[in-house]
Amino acid sequence: MWCVTPIIAGVALAFMRASLQVWTLTLGLILAALSLWSSASTAFIIFLWLLYGAVFIPLNVPSLRMQLISRRVLAMYRKLLPPISETERAALDAGNTWWDAELFSGKPDWQVLRNLPAPKLSEDEQAFLDGPVEELCAMLDDWKITHEDRDLPRKAWAFLKQKGFFGMIIPKRYGGLEFSAQAHSAVVAKVSSKSATAAVTAMVPNSLGPGQLLLNYGTDVQKDYYLPRLAKGKEMPCFGLTSPQAGSDAASMVDSGVVCKAEFDGKKEVLGIRLNWDKRYITLAPVATLLGLAFKLFDPDHLLGDKDDIGITLALIPTDTPGVEVGRRHFPLNMTFQNGPTSGKDVFIPIDWIIGGPEYAGQGWRMLMECLADGRSISLPALSVGAGKVASRATGAYARIRRQFKVPIGRFEGVEEALARIAGHTYAIDGARLMTAVALDQGEKPSVISAIVKYHCTERMRVVLNDAVDVFGGSAICLGPRNLLGRVYQSVPISITVEGANILTRSLIIFGQGVVRCHPYLLQEMQAAQNDNEAKALADFDQALFAHLGFTVSNAVRSIMLALSFGRLAHPPFTGPAARYARQVERMSAALAMMSDVTLFVLGGTLKRKEKLSARLGDVLSALYFASAAIKHFEDQGKQNEDIQLLQWACEDALYSAQQQADAFLLNFPNRPIAMLLRVLVFPLGKPFKAPSDKLGHQLASLLLEPSEARERLTSGIYRNENPGDPIGRIESAYAKVIAASSAEHKLNDARKRGEIQASNDAEAIRAAAEQGVITSDEASLLHNAFDATDLAIAVDTFGPRLETDKQT
Repeated sequence: MWCVTPIIAGVALAFMRASLQVWTLTLGLILAALSLWSSASTAFIIFLWLLYGAVFIPLNVPSLRMQLISRRVLAMYRKLLPPISETERAALDAGNTWWDAELFSGKPDWQVLRNLPAPKLSEDEQAFLDGPVEELCAMLDDWKITHEDRDLPRKAWAFLKQKGFFGMIIPKRYGGLEFSAQAHSAVVAKVSSKSATAAVTAMVPNSLGPGQLLLNYGTDVQKDYYLPRLAKGKEMPCFGLTSPQAGSDAASMVDSGVVCKAEFDGKKEVLGIRLNWDKRYITLAPVATLLGLAFKLFDPDHLLGDKDDIGITLALIPTDTPGVEVGRRHFPLNMTFQNGPTSGKDVFIPIDWIIGGPEYAGQGWRMLMECLADGRSISLPALSVGAGKVASRATGAYARIRRQFKVPIGRFEGVEEALARIAGHTYAIDGARLMTAVALDQGEKPSVISAIVKYHCTERMRVVLNDAVDVFGGSAICLGPRNLLGRVYQSVPISITVEGANILTRSLIIFGQGVVRCHPYLLQEMQAAQNDNEAKALADFDQALFAHLGFTVSNAVRSIMLALSFGRLAHPPFTGPAARYARQVERMSAALAMMSDVTLFVLGGTLKRKEKLSARLGDVLSALYFASAAIKHFEDQGKQNEDIQLLQWACEDALYSAQQQADAFLLNFPNRPIAMLLRVLVFPLGKPFKAPSDKLGHQLASLLLEPSEARERLTSGIYRNENPGDPIGRIESAYAKVIAASSAEHKLNDARKRGEIQASNDAEAIRAAAEQGVITSDEASLLHNAFDATDLAIAVDTFGPRLETDKQT
């Protein structure tokens, strides 16, 4: 008993994250009881008290602890700490942490999610979606845009400007719409369901660009002049960041400006900047009237201060300024949104064209990092959701109306597998999109989460569209005005590439930035180690170090105890299926936190070069975020029984992914003894999670094939119609007619199986069935309408020998 009691107490204290004082008091009381009532020898009791004092007296006396332990550890830590570049420092300082920090804690506070409001649009926002957005979608012909005109129609450009699409983020006092992040996301998702070109055109001015930068950093003069013009479309903005030499590596940027004096606008000796730049991949550059530009600023004559190299700076430049060149276009994979290069040679601009004025010179990279989250966490997830919902609705309908061997193709198990992934990933993407947007509306700026949703929403969209194209088959690969998916499929790599290429986002940013930003003590330790005030550095480092040690021990205990109890020791504030999955998220959160700490301790600064290990831990974090978002989404939608299978698929898929990435991490961890120890702590009973089952996949496929409230919730927020001249409308119309005729079709098929009706085609079979009284005349009419609409919906475009004229067959 005396041996087991302190062990049990230690495990309980570590699991509950007791303070050092509670540890000291509890173990002291156990030792006192041992001294009074055990039969142990006096010498052994004295030895235990001496050991207790040697451990706990230094730990509880900070001055002694700092001299004996922390000073030596700090010296070693400074030698191991890798250098941090200015661009890395700016990225670490940008934004804040939110649920990502909870997941890194090993003990997430689920009240953070419960306290987050459910997504809700204002009356004005909903009216905009139901009015102008619906009107815009109705006027767009994606084939004409992408194949014939290579641009939006003039009517659409004028409508976008007139209705304020370019000013969604701009406050009403400047003439903008002042929409929430949720509304911004909803608009992009709905427009993208009809035309990705129009969606990109509308979203760029509302994400990373002059508008957002002006709102956050612009001078009053800059805001008062430019924001009303941007809100009304009188200025068309673009932002030039990427250059041939520098994409993700801003330190390699060669675009430069030199502070000097020159004549400008009839005035002599104007203090300004002489600029030279060469940018590419700049969306809206060919039609822009206002260019936001990132460049390195130098001040050799010290006209602004005592520094020669001021650093990355941002400026606003009207494109009619002498020396500015725009107009040429890139052609990104048949997506004809306006995108192209911009360059400038010896362009002189006044110093007050710097965004925020001269005092913001050199702060450009920090400004960009703080604003980049909107493109990553709003626009690109919204594009992904739009594509996913269209694929879910259209592919489910197509698989229901398209028959092979007189059976809807959606009933084949191979097709079911694809439909299940389409539905499950769409539900997961939508949950992550909505939860992130609501967090942004609550004032959060989670830079790590923005990288997570950018990467994983676009990658899941890639999976969804691959599956959708597979189900549509030949009708998806033959381009033409009838093709619903071809252009969307072609656009996928664009979303994968922009706003930080996905490969680098996964391997360098999600975990590399996340572990530093989200860890409760690591950043404190790094900041203390870099502090020139030695006394302050030691005190801060000591406090963070011992809190970190307790955190690591706690997570190791929590990891194995939650694993052994199958998560039952966790008590999230949910009921039903949400609680079951929240417990498993908490279990893997403790494992992630523990693996992260051990990895940092073993690999130190070399972890920066272990990109595959970093990526796998980032995948674990991302999977836990998506599972959390699915839980939140399910709760926010009222815990509908019809949606339980969607929640189940999303969470099982996420937890299985987290498990497999953790397993791959352990298999490839370079220190094998440590890897084996970690495996015992993370998977003491083996790997517990399974991929979604075939039975569950069948349920999700059925959800897409048949009308239901769950199907409507899953695919809400996209453009819909039943116009036979529209690619979406043709499938919607055919689906509605096939469903209306389903009872009559069953009667017809049963009669054919019994041999009562002999016919070589459907039309003859319907006529024979009506004549024999198998079906009524009304049912025969329903069947004729259904089969005619189906033939129209599955028809594929054909062209002349030189593709010069089109015809539907």
